Amino acid sequence: MKKIGILVKAQKEATDKATELETWLKAKGIEALIKQNIPAPITSKECLVENIPKAPSDLSCIVILGGDGTFLSGIRWVQDTGVPVLGVNLGDFGFLTESSADQLFDIMEEIINDSFTTEERILLLAKVLRDGEGVACQTVLNDVVVNKEALARIVHFRTYIDDDYLTTFKADGLIVATPTGSTAYSLSAGGPVVYPSLKTIILTPICPFTLTNRPLILPDTATIKIKIDKQDSDVFLTFDGQVGLHVTYQDSIVVEKAPHTIHMIRTPGLSYYEVLKAKLRWGG
Repeated sequence: MKKIGILVKAQKEATDKATELETWLKAKGIEALIKQNIPAPITSKECLVENIPKAPSDLSCIVILGGDGTFLSGIRWVQDTGVPVLGVNLGDFGFLTESSADQLFDIMEEIINDSFTTEERILLLAKVLRDGEGVACQTVLNDVVVNKEALARIVHFRTYIDDDYLTTFKADGLIVATPTGSTAYSLSAGGPVVYPSLKTIILTPICPFTLTNRPLILPDTATIKIKIDKQDSDVFLTFDGQVGLHVTYQDSIVVEKAPHTIHMIRTPGLSYYEVLKAKLRWGG
């Protein structure tokens, strides 16, 4: 390994750990490229956003120091480079950043010795179309959420799968999630926990008016289209909980699997089930 990227949350603990890691790597003859966390960009009309910096493709791996929010931002830097990513938790919860800070240097030894495994995770590509023209486009790791801003009102979400009409969800909102995002907002809304390397897309209504409207697991080949009724207003679309825009009945929200994936470095000796038990506080 010749060069390792380090993406850092704008926080003293994270910057101190990045400096410590850089010094450690240099002592082993490895160059470190440190980059501050990328703030969520203004939603772009184009799916290929040229003005967002992309990580150099010659990096051996990227270490993200922070919480899950930092990790989600860091994916914008990784983009389609295929560089494997290690998340180190310096936040409160850390489902994506499953490795702890005190494990960092042991894990880095494994990485340097090329004795590590990765897990492929799918991403979703979400587009907003208005009169056939692109209004917004984002790639997400966790989820796309459409919900009502005002309280005590439901929205009518006309939902199509591969152009076949499914149903009109009458609900507070609708979540389209990846297996990675199954333990995020979707889980809070009653969605299932899905093993993160599976190739599926999860559709979860938020507080549906009809109790028979349940979460639905779809193949990752499915294309989901969502439209809202003319009577519904103040509806907001959010990408990975970090950036979003208002949508109206004139818009079509189209969600499908992104053309590229990411490769997450697994913590040695830690299974996904152990992560679930620890993060969700499941008793023995």
